[in-house]
Amino acid sequence: MTNAQRMLIPARKGVAVRVNKGQVVKVINTHGSQVVDFWCFNAEDLTECMSMEHTHTQIGRIIPKVGDPLVTNRRQTILTIIEDTSPGIHDTLIASCDAYRYKQLGAKGHHDNCTDNCEIALKGLGLKRLVQPCPFNLFQNTPLKNGVDFTWEAPVSKPGDAISFRVEMDAVVAFSACPQDMLPVNGADCVIHDAHVEIT
Repeated sequence: MTNAQRMLIPARKGVAVRVNKGQVVKVINTHGSQVVDFWCFNAEDLTECMSMEHTHTQIGRIIPKVGDPLVTNRRQTILTIIEDTSPGIHDTLIASCDAYRYKQLGAKGHHDNCTDNCEIALKGLGLKRLVQPCPFNLFQNTPLKNGVDFTWEAPVSKPGDAISFRVEMDAVVAFSACPQDMLPVNGADCVIHDAHVEIT
């Protein structure tokens, strides 16, 4: 590709990249069943970041859709969703998995996790993680029941489904191919896959 940068998000791992205002970030669910944790930070100040709780207030719902702004903890628009070829089922409520979560679930020893993946990906750019915001869990299916309870379900996306964002300020975006293999969020078989990102 001459005008697009395509990046692999390796299974169980994370990546980060700098993006400029006006660029488009497309996250591709290559295999169809992989959740991708997604974070976005103001390139000039990493303490300002995409915030799911502030976005809830801005858009009046818990799952953003095409045309919706995603705002920061300072209520500035950092991204806008411009396309979604998936069924539109994503999660904005669940914190990124971490070592403590896997210990609770019974994992023995080290388990790859999205919190560490975010930190490692930022370090790859020479950056230090200053905050750990709640991610936008792309393709994750944790539906609400009776308005209050939720369940862990397999994604409803298909191979090649993608969601695209227009960048509204110079930013750093980070992604993790979620390594959750103890609950069925990455498919009933709990197999972890890679995913891809295209930046134009």
